[in-house]
Amino acid sequence: MSNTDLYLHEAILLLALRDEKGTIDASVHYPYAIAGAILAEFVLTNRVSIDASKRSKKVNPIDSTPFGDLILDECLEKIRTKKKPDSAQNWVSRFSQIKGLKHRVAQQLVQRGILRMDEDKILLMFKRKIYPEVNPEPERRIIAQMHEAIFSDSENIEPRILVMIALAKAADILKVVFDKKELKTRKKRLKQIEKGELVGIATKEAIEAMQAALAASAAISASIAATAAATS
Repeated sequence: MSNTDLYLHEAILLLALRDEKGTIDASVHYPYAIAGAILAEFVLTNRVSIDASKRSKKVNPIDSTPFGDLILDECLEKIRTKKKPDSAQNWVSRFSQIKGLKHRVAQQLVQRGILRMDEDKILLMFKRKIYPEVNPEPERRIIAQMHEAIFSDSENIEPRILVMIALAKAADILKVVFDKKELKTRKKRLKQIEKGELVGIATKEAIEAMQAALAASAAISASIAATAAATS
């Protein structure tokens, strides 16, 4: 794999990051998008299958051949060694909670020479790691492919690009990449992509798992907020 060929989870983080600032907007649900991208990567490379015939959408290992990518191999091993098959939604939730997920993915992009690691301060007190872009070409290529997929009616679009768009849309990353007004003109097309109508069934299940995990997290957060408000 060359320095400019990115896995889905790497591409998602690259899209989520502000190019110059190296930070992510607080409204972006990137952990779930990255987690959904990991599961989708497994589906697209036939490492796992998702049982679409059952409501629980169980994930079953097929091929445990390593990718040579630490995060992917770690997650694939978790699926392989699970005693009982778990649902796609649960795997997305679990992957989204990997400690230091953003920084681990960002460090891989630093090693590829696409990002650089830096530090800044919040409120002049707290240090945080940031990841400004130093090689814009990989992201430009991805955005160009995404633009063609969204703003044309072509059905001959690479599945990986369609998955990126669906994940980015669900996690509010798409608005970081494209103009909101322009996106509104392509609502029908985006709905097709988001629902997985232009990709295979298994890949569609991976996208839906990410969306379900995100919705479940939002419901839990809303419940906690409501409880806190009622007891305050």
